[in-house]
Amino acid sequence: MVAIPSKARVVIIGGGVSGCSVAYHLAKLGWTDIVLLERKQLTSGTTWHAAGLIGQLQPSQNRTRLAKYSADLYARLEEETGLATGFRQCGSMTVALSEERREEIFRLAAQARAFGVEVNELSPDEVLGLYPHLNPDGVVAGVHLPMDGQADPGNIALALAKGARQNGALIAERVKVTRVTEADGRVTGVDYEQDGAPGHIAAEHVVNCGGMWGRELAAQNGVTLPLHACEHFYIVTEGIPGLARLPVLRVPEECAYYKEDAGKILLGAFEPKAKPWGMDGIPETFEFGQLPEDFDHFEPILEAAVNRMPMLAEAGIHTFFNGPESFTPDDRYYLGEAPELKNYWVAAGYNSIGIISSGGAGMALSQWMDSGEPPFDLWEVDIRRAQPFQRNRRYLRERVTETLGLLYADHLPYRQMASARGVRRSVLHEQLKARGAVFGEVAGYERANWFAAPGQEAEYRYSWKRQNWFCNQRAEHMALREGVGLLDMSSFGKIRVEGRDALSFLQMVCANDMDVAAGRIVYTQMLNARGGIECDLTVTRLSETAFFLVVPGATLQRDLAWLRRHVGEGFVVITDVSASETVLPLMGPKSRALLSRVSPADFGNEAHPFGMAREIEIGMGLARAHRVTYVGELGWELYVGTDQAAHVFETLLEAGEDLGLKLCGLHAMDSCRIEKGYRHFGHDITDEDHVLEAGLGFAVKTGKGAFIGRDAVLRKRDEGLSRRLVQFRLTDPEPLLFHNEPVLRDGQIVGHVTSGNYGHTLGGAIGLGYVPCRTPGEPAAEMLASSYAIEVAGQVFEAEASLRPMYDPASERVKH
Repeated sequence: MVAIPSKARVVIIGGGVSGCSVAYHLAKLGWTDIVLLERKQLTSGTTWHAAGLIGQLQPSQNRTRLAKYSADLYARLEEETGLATGFRQCGSMTVALSEERREEIFRLAAQARAFGVEVNELSPDEVLGLYPHLNPDGVVAGVHLPMDGQADPGNIALALAKGARQNGALIAERVKVTRVTEADGRVTGVDYEQDGAPGHIAAEHVVNCGGMWGRELAAQNGVTLPLHACEHFYIVTEGIPGLARLPVLRVPEECAYYKEDAGKILLGAFEPKAKPWGMDGIPETFEFGQLPEDFDHFEPILEAAVNRMPMLAEAGIHTFFNGPESFTPDDRYYLGEAPELKNYWVAAGYNSIGIISSGGAGMALSQWMDSGEPPFDLWEVDIRRAQPFQRNRRYLRERVTETLGLLYADHLPYRQMASARGVRRSVLHEQLKARGAVFGEVAGYERANWFAAPGQEAEYRYSWKRQNWFCNQRAEHMALREGVGLLDMSSFGKIRVEGRDALSFLQMVCANDMDVAAGRIVYTQMLNARGGIECDLTVTRLSETAFFLVVPGATLQRDLAWLRRHVGEGFVVITDVSASETVLPLMGPKSRALLSRVSPADFGNEAHPFGMAREIEIGMGLARAHRVTYVGELGWELYVGTDQAAHVFETLLEAGEDLGLKLCGLHAMDSCRIEKGYRHFGHDITDEDHVLEAGLGFAVKTGKGAFIGRDAVLRKRDEGLSRRLVQFRLTDPEPLLFHNEPVLRDGQIVGHVTSGNYGHTLGGAIGLGYVPCRTPGEPAAEMLASSYAIEVAGQVFEAEASLRPMYDPASERVKH
């Protein structure tokens, strides 16, 4: 029995590949007093039965970066630790059985090139050449990644554990953590049981790597960790004579993957509707556990597989396996410090890609813990994106039936979740629905993305080409540009910051000058010490001691955590008031005329200039009218108490009928904002993107005094920019941009599109993307003198480039 110390710098809970990776990387960074506690044996939860696929291409550049790191790490672990990981680079191949899927995998191939991953597009004959056992019927194309491979999951975890021990970490098995202890808003240690005897370790940091146990453990401390186990099925055949080494094969339209190992074939499934497991809790005895067979559930996958791989018809089944794995509501894992409790860290919820993810995730989390900041943008997997309601077990049970299958589902643009919908709704939801709204979901919030015309099907029909709402978006877009449109943006995060020290606090966390008159609206960013953008927001000064912050709904928990982290000893109260107000943006050249019909207020430029907020009468109610815009037109955002929202909405609709008032959705707002070059947090700007290189220097006031990131801004000004965010327009009006398409400068890939949409006014697809400077501080004129193009699914299209907004560059329409 291992002697457990009474104190440690960090306690890691869970001995799967995730926990072992965190221990290994913290030890490599020189941390001492590392203790990893595993309730049973290392790997005994889900790691031991993982398929061990090593696929380096992930949905974003930084997740690909983490996966590539994992592959490199596993390749060198044997030499370092003496334990073989079974890693071999046999390559991987994905085949398409339809033109839509061909478009998807060829777009992914282009993305791989932008991310530095070796890739080859394949014809059907080339597919068969690499995988001669495949039935080629229906195969239209393939993509081959030669540096992918496979490995032994259990041995990877054990090698990481050995490496951690070699560098001083203590790893104890059969020690169950019963609770994380806390005091004064921070972690103090863990309580545990060892051979039935209780104990306690005092610790500065705790890392929850508990996998499918992690949610319940986190809930004891009020920490939101939304994940739920599902049953995951695969079979392993008997030995097949003469079976040579083969690449990993994925046939996503048949929900199947194939791995050759030791002369056998492993066939696994990611079926469209999965089976949740563990609704009544996980049995205390669960260790290297298997779940009951359910051949009826797996049979449709096997039937398609026998047709696709005829040799399976003759091969006996050696193993039919069913084991649990944890899945999250959005199919992305969780990493980082929980916003609810200081020094409570999380690395869990890997959605069946834990082996390829955990090496990089452990490295990134360790660096985050060591420096206090993530090493690069990790927002996609940041635990702060989780919404408190998402720990609801019914919600999770319903949602994960869908998320398991999303790994191999069509990743068509704008695809919306079908399960566990309708949890968070605007008070106007039913009114919008009755008028044709088709909703999308962000952070659990239902938002009208577009409006169906009378008699039109109010439902998405997804495609890589123009979808069934393309013309609806155009009509809404042009209403915002030429007439007047009304949106519901109640999903905005709304935060009140008030108190004696509110001004000095906001001056410290915001880059712009907050010392403005009451009623002024300030567009600003909150920066980190590197000059990266932690938050993109507007701040309205309500009074001498009260300010109103508006942030994206998806980032609310992150932004609240950032603010609370920096309050210190200041007399400041931070309150989430998001649900208290409905937000109705009224935008377009005719918005002033419409507001004048429903309110006695003067909406002229002198009385109500751009960047001002004031209370107005509207109909028989009251609202606070903010003259700002995210579409690049004259307009106001109307903040209305939820109790009066329906009245104000109906008043505007009635008064605007003869002006052509049109209800508009998020798709039209996004196409307008990208024409104007407005940045989108999480895509165009992140905590890794320097505020000056993002083209937002106009919102930074270094002369106001000290603020977080000021030194980094001054350094960048002295050194010169290393890249710039550029706006692009494809000259061919047909192709579409979404994100991650490679950007070519003078024929060479130099970056990728960070966000894209169709510019209905500009007459082509519009994208934003960073272009590296050829020399530090390269003049804008030299950068724009180059020729630019963007690759879309293997085809290269010419693009115009601009550093100023292509639409209304002087913002005359906004301010007059």
